[in-house]
Amino acid sequence: MKITIFYLLLVFISLPLLALSVEKKVYIVYFGEHDGKKTLLEIENTHHSYLNSVKESHEDAKSSLLYSYKNSINGFAAKLTPDEASKLSKMKEVVSVIPSHGKYRSQTTRSWDFVGLNDHSWNRAQMGDDLLLNAQYGKNQIIGVVDSGVWPESASFSDVGMDPVPKTWKGICQEGVAFNKSHCNRKIIGARYYVKGFYNVFGAVKPSEDYLSPRDADGHGSHTASTATGRQVPNAAALGGIAIGIASGGAPMARLAVYKACWAMPGKPKSDGNTCMDEDVLAAIDDAIGDGVDILSLSIGFNEHSPLDQDVIAIGSLHAASKNILTVCSAGNGGPSPASLANIAPWVITVAASGIDRQFSSPVLLGNGMKIQGYSISPYAMNQMYPLVYARDVARLGVPQYLATQCQPDTLDPYKVNGKIVLCFIGQGRNVDKGIEVSKAGGVGLILANNQDNGNTIFYDSHFISATGVGYDGAVTILQYIYSTAYPTARIFPVQSVSHTPAPFMAGYSSRGPNHVDAHILKPDITAPGLQILAAWSEASSPTKLPYDRRSTKFNLYSGTSMSCPHVSGVAALLRAVHPNWSISAIKSALMTTASVTDNLNNPIQDYTGNPATPFVFGSGHFQPIKASDPGLVYDISYDDYLHYLCTINPGLLNKVNAKINCPNQLASPLNLNYPSFVIPNLYGPVTVTRTVTNVFDGQSRYEFSWNLPQGVSILVSPTVLVFDHVGQSFSFTMTIFPANDYSVRNQYVFGWYMWSDGRHLVSSPFAVFLP
Repeated sequence: MKITIFYLLLVFISLPLLALSVEKKVYIVYFGEHDGKKTLLEIENTHHSYLNSVKESHEDAKSSLLYSYKNSINGFAAKLTPDEASKLSKMKEVVSVIPSHGKYRSQTTRSWDFVGLNDHSWNRAQMGDDLLLNAQYGKNQIIGVVDSGVWPESASFSDVGMDPVPKTWKGICQEGVAFNKSHCNRKIIGARYYVKGFYNVFGAVKPSEDYLSPRDADGHGSHTASTATGRQVPNAAALGGIAIGIASGGAPMARLAVYKACWAMPGKPKSDGNTCMDEDVLAAIDDAIGDGVDILSLSIGFNEHSPLDQDVIAIGSLHAASKNILTVCSAGNGGPSPASLANIAPWVITVAASGIDRQFSSPVLLGNGMKIQGYSISPYAMNQMYPLVYARDVARLGVPQYLATQCQPDTLDPYKVNGKIVLCFIGQGRNVDKGIEVSKAGGVGLILANNQDNGNTIFYDSHFISATGVGYDGAVTILQYIYSTAYPTARIFPVQSVSHTPAPFMAGYSSRGPNHVDAHILKPDITAPGLQILAAWSEASSPTKLPYDRRSTKFNLYSGTSMSCPHVSGVAALLRAVHPNWSISAIKSALMTTASVTDNLNNPIQDYTGNPATPFVFGSGHFQPIKASDPGLVYDISYDDYLHYLCTINPGLLNKVNAKINCPNQLASPLNLNYPSFVIPNLYGPVTVTRTVTNVFDGQSRYEFSWNLPQGVSILVSPTVLVFDHVGQSFSFTMTIFPANDYSVRNQYVFGWYMWSDGRHLVSSPFAVFLP
């Protein structure tokens, strides 16, 4: 009897313990749009009531809530068990329940000159083509940046000469560690931070790793913010005076709103990137919408292929679109792998990354007089010849040759390296660590060579010694020289900025299509400068963001689609200032249809391989801000059009997102969203695509249709001529695409272009067709 009672007691005691042991994680419970009838307190109480329905107690429900999204987005983030999340997902009102993975990661003196934005020639001003002047440098446009915060002391964020904060602004300046209200001004008009999701997974923010405030300890947030809207700063330069010139954002007089949702990963170097929790990012977007931003810039992305109703940036940006707020996002750094894109929702601008017409040259002079082209951003100069050795030949005793060849840690023999320049090959580990190994062994310089797979791809690193990088062909020449003489010598020349052709060219890391969520939508949308961009930096960070790098700089050169995204954000703010009545899709269309697909040698834009790139790499092409201000025609899309688009990919989703709109009985194809570009995933027979163009040019015009068809495809268009007599007039046309009698091209995507022209404007759009 006693044994039975004891057993029952164990059972009763263990039940709550088992309940406690069920792992809770953060889920975002999304309800769609607010109906506009409830106060903020009523919304929060409603969210509590849902939690109460699945929790054991009111206290548990209250303590589990992290965020209540109540400005535009209707939903909440809470700590739930899988069973509780499942129960909520089955409720009729719930659109989706999204588990938080912390999957989002944070992904310019010359670049604005390269795209023509700083061309203030007399003729251009007389013609009304000076976009910066016409837009008053973005005056009173508000750009919200969701990132790692801001370094407010940077000259890029000075408010000297700026007008008072716009009366439409509803945001706040949230105080925290090393950040108070005085750090906001007429430039940085608002700042917030979001840490609840991060705290739930990683615990408290460590003061040695980040600031519990809007202050940027990383550099990424300051860089992206200043690229979009930084003030014009003369004599800005990276460490060592490299890339000196006038640093500026695209819209230097626009206002900046900072939303810090990305944090240093505990116990890892900053160079590994930040982490941005789903629930924190969504809270930032929701507040930005409520605060009254005009443009949202998000240089963050994810590596997972999530459907739109599980993608918090897609969800948040759809709500932004309902308020005519344009969201600009980075395409991701997952290239050159296909279908590696982030941020593929059709209501956002997805930006790829390309190089500009500037490189940082640091040649190698060999003892035989031969000069090998090299590239570097190392700030350390070398003014004489030094002995030159190959890393494999100066390895420590017993070290495998392949490790020594790559200058891995503790592989080089100081006795053999001291006072010499060492040739190492790229491989495992960070490039700067190879320079550190050379320096530790007493070496005076590093020549970092590409392997055969990397070819002549350029890698820039801020080394701690005199260093340069050479392509594979150059490395072979250097090796041949080393083994041709008894006493090889070399000198690494100081870094100089030099012009480069061809440009633009696509960065190898830039993510590519096809679109993995809806293959009918061609992504990325556009490309912009994203390679070695100079912009503001956090003085709490270092050029390399490595823990042993104690150097500090006010401006830094950085690469990624994170850098290309704010280029487009800044220009979007200028276009909005010049055309305040345009919809966000009109701005997007103008940027896409005026983009260039040729480089400065008038050849097709090249990929990193040297071969012509495709629209799956650069979208509609390289953006041209001046031309985008006068596109002639635009492909306009309303918010309701985006909602009806949801019907075509998930009919049940629309009624939950917006109960006021129902899907039609006869569902259209997603191909008929009025998107400038399109993709036909499988062309078995004729496919008809309908588009509508709207005139935004002040005057009468007559447009004629033309095309550039790929092999294996034919087209019929009706009508082929459009005549406009006033602004705002719209016409529709159809394109019927069908397979040509050509079986030489099969089982691959082919790419073409369709265009409208009136002699002054060329409205050009790409399309892709898969020929099975």
